[in-house]
Amino acid sequence: MSEHDEPGVADGLRFRRLEREDVPLVHRWLHRPHVARWWYEDLGTLEEVSARYGAYIDGTDPVEPYVVLLDGRPIGHVQLYRVADDEEYTRLVGDAEGLVGVDIFIAERDLLYRGLGPRVLRRFLAEHAFSDGSVRACLIDPEPENLAAIRAYEKVGFRHAKTVRTSGGPAYFMLLSQKDFLASGER
Repeated sequence: MSEHDEPGVADGLRFRRLEREDVPLVHRWLHRPHVARWWYEDLGTLEEVSARYGAYIDGTDPVEPYVVLLDGRPIGHVQLYRVADDEEYTRLVGDAEGLVGVDIFIAERDLLYRGLGPRVLRRFLAEHAFSDGSVRACLIDPEPENLAAIRAYEKVGFRHAKTVRTSGGPAYFMLLSQKDFLASGER
C-alpha cells in the first residue's frame, strides 16, 4: 500500500499516535493563548505535561492521544476516551455504555477559522471512534462560552444535550450518534 492509499492522505490529513518525543511540542501548544484559553486543565511545566500525556502514551490512563498531521506537518491534537472510564462523566451522562468522548484542538494559529476543525473531527470520528462497532455515540464537551468550537461541532452533526457543571467548570455536552454520523455521509 502506498502512502497515497492510506485514509486521509489524499487531502493531506492523517492521525498518528502521540509518542514521548511529541510531548515537548504538545507542551508548547498547550501554552499558546488560543489553546490555553479553553484547554487550561493541562497547563503546567514540561514535567507535569509529560507525566499526564506519558500515562496516555503508556496506556496507564485509557485516553488515546493523537497528533493531527496536515501534509506531514503536526498541527494539533485529538484524543479519544470511553466515557465509562470517567466516573464523573458517567454520573453526568447517565448511560455511558457505548459512549466515547473526544477532545480536540488546532494548535497552529494560521489554520484557525478555515473550516479545518470540522474536517479533522469528521475524519477522526470515521477512522477512530465510529469505526468501532461497539460505539453508539460520541460526546464532546466545550465550555459554553466557546462559541467557535460549538459552531464547528454543530457542522459535524453534534447537538446540545445539556449544560453541566464538572469539577473542571461548566461544560456544554454535545452528542452525535453513530447512526446520525453514518447517515450524514459526510466523512
